[in-house]
Amino acid sequence: MAVFIEAKELRKTYRVGKVDVPALRGVSFSVQKGEFVTVVGPSGSGKSTLFYLLGGLTHADSGSVTIDGVDFASLSDGERTRLRKSKIGFVFQKFNLLPTLSARSNIEIAVDIAGLGKPDAAFLKKITEMLGIAGRLDHRPNELSGGEQQRVALARALINRPAIVLADEPTGNLDSKSSSIVLNMLRQSNKDLGQTVLMITHNPEAAEYGDRIVHMRDGQIVRPEEDPQWSPHHPVEDLRSDSV
Repeated sequence: MAVFIEAKELRKTYRVGKVDVPALRGVSFSVQKGEFVTVVGPSGSGKSTLFYLLGGLTHADSGSVTIDGVDFASLSDGERTRLRKSKIGFVFQKFNLLPTLSARSNIEIAVDIAGLGKPDAAFLKKITEMLGIAGRLDHRPNELSGGEQQRVALARALINRPAIVLADEPTGNLDSKSSSIVLNMLRQSNKDLGQTVLMITHNPEAAEYGDRIVHMRDGQIVRPEEDPQWSPHHPVEDLRSDSV
């Protein structure tokens, strides 16, 4: 399979008061087209910063991110925005739903923002049925449970059939039943739609849904045995090479 997402020597430091706090310390890895990769690590390991850089939501201090052969750094802000709209679907721990809109409108707005015309009604029906929210589409967010809101957010991320789905702690606020629904849907979109999925999580059980696990600690990719969350039943890989 071809490399679809590639990070090279990513470095990012945040200024907190008078102190520089390194978030990423030279991260390099790649994801092949159609892979489902999970990134795990403790709080402060740099995984969310990596997510924002891979999605083009912020800039690295140095290094590069290439999506389908296109270097984010070479693009203008407008071009970067268009690339995100056309290729990437985002799922966040916070649902980020518009409170005045129905669930249906919260999903369909992604189509409008991307300038893709009218939503595909058959596809909307398919994914909302798979997510168990087809009967809740006329409800506003405050009328939905947390699990239902996250499933609406996932449907919004999938409605445009993006080539890449970036999910940042998508089950962080969910109960086990809703978590299972969301994770199974991500897995199904990966298998049935051929989407490349990159999921950030601190939950080892959620990480097992991926094809491969990347471990982070202190802003770097580390070997599994160096990760305190490492689950010994998962096969050990050397994740420091560019083949990751």
